[in-house]
Amino acid sequence: MARQAAMLTGILGVVLVALGAWVAATWVLQRAALFPRPPAAPVSPAVSRSDVEIITLGQDEVEAWYLPARNAEGPAPALVFTHGNGELIDYWLDPFAGVPEWGVGVLLVEYPGYGRSGGQPSERTIRRVMVEAYDQLAARPEVDARRIVAWGRSLGGAAACSLADQRDVAALILESTFTGVRPLARRFGLVGPLVRDPFDNLRILEEFGGPVLVLHGEHDSIVPVAHGRTLAQAAPAAELVVMPCGHNDCPTQWPMIRSWLEREALLP
Repeated sequence: MARQAAMLTGILGVVLVALGAWVAATWVLQRAALFPRPPAAPVSPAVSRSDVEIITLGQDEVEAWYLPARNAEGPAPALVFTHGNGELIDYWLDPFAGVPEWGVGVLLVEYPGYGRSGGQPSERTIRRVMVEAYDQLAARPEVDARRIVAWGRSLGGAAACSLADQRDVAALILESTFTGVRPLARRFGLVGPLVRDPFDNLRILEEFGGPVLVLHGEHDSIVPVAHGRTLAQAAPAAELVVMPCGHNDCPTQWPMIRSWLEREALLP
């Protein structure tokens, strides 16, 4: 009996050590998966652009680029855009270059630790930098603070939701966005309490009373379209558009988005 007890104790010890190692590895590696941080050019491509103002946010000196509205009469609306987790603001400067012609300003916000920005990415640091971005934008005399729209793609949708959770944004545009990290993590065997950055977007949308445009690819294998449908159902004033694409191959629906902004009186 003593020998059997010793064997069981030994087996239990091995199991506990293995479990502890798995928990530790999961705790450390999950942020590398959520925030892969692609390489960036050492010099900001915005430096050579006369139509872009480079802004730094907070103690980590997070980079943001501001494109002011053109031909605006009085304070103009503004879009705050945040990108996917495997992207940089560098990728989005040219696509957004024509948007100020709509009479709306654009602020492209980087994440802490991405590109040329200091700090480390996490839900806490992203929430903080989004507030700093909004407050700087809303304080500009040429910006109508009542018509600031948060727009995000994939992880950027979570950043946009985090802003709506802390400031009175006029509307949300969410592309390929998840309901939360915990539902995604369960697909990979990661239990909820181990998720360091939960980004509970569903809870935020349930409490958000402004207009929401949800865009999602029908064939998205990274963030299944069920997430988009659930977000749209949760928001009191949401419109859902399901597109025949996946996650990273959905083209930006510029005419549709512009038309939606006009219908919601968020453009001049």
